[in-house]
Amino acid sequence: MTRLFTDMIGNEVMIPYPPKRIISLVPSQTELLFDLGLDIEVVGITKFCVHPNGWFRNKKRVGGTKTVHIDIIKELQPDLIIANKEENTKEQIEELASLYPTWVSNIQTIEDGLKMICAVGELTGTEEKAIATADQISNEFARLNKAAPKRVAYFIWRKPWMCAGGDTFISDMIKVAGWENALSDLQRYPDIHLEDMVNKNIDLVLLSSEPYPFKETHIAEIQAVLPVAKILLVDGEMFSWYGSRMKLAATYIAGLQATL
Repeated sequence: MTRLFTDMIGNEVMIPYPPKRIISLVPSQTELLFDLGLDIEVVGITKFCVHPNGWFRNKKRVGGTKTVHIDIIKELQPDLIIANKEENTKEQIEELASLYPTWVSNIQTIEDGLKMICAVGELTGTEEKAIATADQISNEFARLNKAAPKRVAYFIWRKPWMCAGGDTFISDMIKVAGWENALSDLQRYPDIHLEDMVNKNIDLVLLSSEPYPFKETHIAEIQAVLPVAKILLVDGEMFSWYGSRMKLAATYIAGLQATL
């Protein structure tokens, strides 16, 4: 049996239901598939899909999120590929979609993440678990207290320096904590010059643990330009993974709030 689904960028996708050979091209969504109990069904993941560790060590890897090996995917003969608009490249997704059913998520807010979780549950015949996961996450965030207002810059890269803009999932995570993204007027992940941050009245700088490995020397570099800002190294997965890892994110953010 096949069923018609519409993905999060508006494409209609005809999928064998329930799918038996799934490839995930997004780390956050790979972990979600594990939590939905799809161990046998998932036949391929990327080299960045580090959770769960057992899948990372044993599942077939199909390349990186932006460097998918089409030949390996052809060997695996998937009946469903799960991708993401931002994390994967448009060209490769279009090529894969011409070969296999490819469902694409598009996540900019926590609410988008919850919708994705439920949608993936529907795609894979695990609706009950998916809805329970989304409900748990919603309840965790509902209990999160709003912190004292702070203007935040969230860095993801160096050379060039890059921060999260206002239309990102990370920015929504900052907002739910009760803080304000000092770069909310910019889109996606803009290149910035540290000197340009001086007049943005930044109270708090968050340096993500991924994808760039920030060190103490980088903290000193930023602190020299923003001497009054508090600078913290934070777990990037808690701010940017929009799958079932969100179950842990509210508690993590509460812990950060308590340190400030």
